[in-house]
Amino acid sequence: MITVEALKGAITERITAYNEQDLPFTKRAIEIRDLLASQNHILATDIASPFDVPRQNLSAMDGYGIAKGSILDQGTSIDIVGESQAGSPFSGKLQPGQGVRIFTGAVVPSDCDTVVMQENTNFENIKDSIDKSQTYAIELNQAAKVNSNIRKQGEEIEEGEVVLEAGKRLNPADISLLANLGVAKVEVYKPITVGILATGDELVAVDEPLQTLAQIYNSNTPTLKSMYAHLPLVIQDYGIIPDHLEMTKKAVRSAMQECDVLISTAGVSVGDYDFLTTVIEELGQINHYKVAMKPGKPFVFGELTESLDVPVLYFGLPGNPLSSVVGSLQFIIPALWRLSGINEAEIPKSLTLTASLVNDVKKSPGRADFQRGIFSQNAAGEYVVSTAGKQDSHRIKQLSLANCLIVLPKDSGNLVAGDKVTIQLFPWY
Repeated sequence: MITVEALKGAITERITAYNEQDLPFTKRAIEIRDLLASQNHILATDIASPFDVPRQNLSAMDGYGIAKGSILDQGTSIDIVGESQAGSPFSGKLQPGQGVRIFTGAVVPSDCDTVVMQENTNFENIKDSIDKSQTYAIELNQAAKVNSNIRKQGEEIEEGEVVLEAGKRLNPADISLLANLGVAKVEVYKPITVGILATGDELVAVDEPLQTLAQIYNSNTPTLKSMYAHLPLVIQDYGIIPDHLEMTKKAVRSAMQECDVLISTAGVSVGDYDFLTTVIEELGQINHYKVAMKPGKPFVFGELTESLDVPVLYFGLPGNPLSSVVGSLQFIIPALWRLSGINEAEIPKSLTLTASLVNDVKKSPGRADFQRGIFSQNAAGEYVVSTAGKQDSHRIKQLSLANCLIVLPKDSGNLVAGDKVTIQLFPWY
């Protein structure tokens, strides 16, 4: 049985080969999106700045722009002959000994090489007597330095400079940057299509009534959809498939024609009515089956290849919701990001912390254990974590109460209160 770390490595290795050989990004479809519709999508081309930033020399302070060649010693008097404000630059000419009133973000006149903060002048003493329609004099309270308080043209970004590279996941800060550059549309990789199907005679869609006590609601599909909602992908929902071999095969064949990835829930264990592993082996291959972790041991990673030029990657999750969440966090979500065209360094990582246990924890060696936990900071600012009730994998309330997973290594045994453990925060926390 493969370990969690080894399975992560195997999935990454296969996806790397898929991206390089089966469907290289040079052959991926590209689409043009409006800037505001591009968040969390992956840039398909580099973006270069169309102009310098700043486009001109700008004032970094409210104060006075002083003409080149002026004396900047303490006590010097400067004649103020105009004003430059954001959106309304001064258009006249200046001589040494002259200056303009200037505000933060305003264009520094080409005749000026220094901006003096108004606090370093006698502005406070004379502001009530100033008539802006007339020339008036200010006095420097301290010596000024040439080129001070000026944001130079192009000092942040030069025209033609690449500001975002292909493979970048666009976030709100990137959208702000591109908006500042007047970029209204961007080229991104076309989202992959991910099929989701649930199996089980006992399952009922959440918008339909339960008819018998043997029925339960299909919670896995809504759970997976919500977990994958922030990824650049299109979800194809294949509904609930009964525990029937031919119907399962028909649904999988349909997904093979429409999807890049297929994810199923339930039907991958060893029961008499678990048909998915049989179908996957008939229509493709199983690369790895069963992983040494709890919950989620009967996890399947494979691919569907029958009559396809490009294989459809397959992930099979167990039927209980906790296993679907843990399997998605550990294996599937990172895999989907890698398939999206994202640069490796850009893949979102789950935040992990070290915390002290508040209560004793039971664990048998042999499998990695992901227990639901509730973490907080104590009065001393230290991270502490307690288990969120009983840890049976079928329990659903505890998952809602938890804000993290307590990650217990494969070879660890029982732990006691005060022991240090690794916790993995839920992305939605």
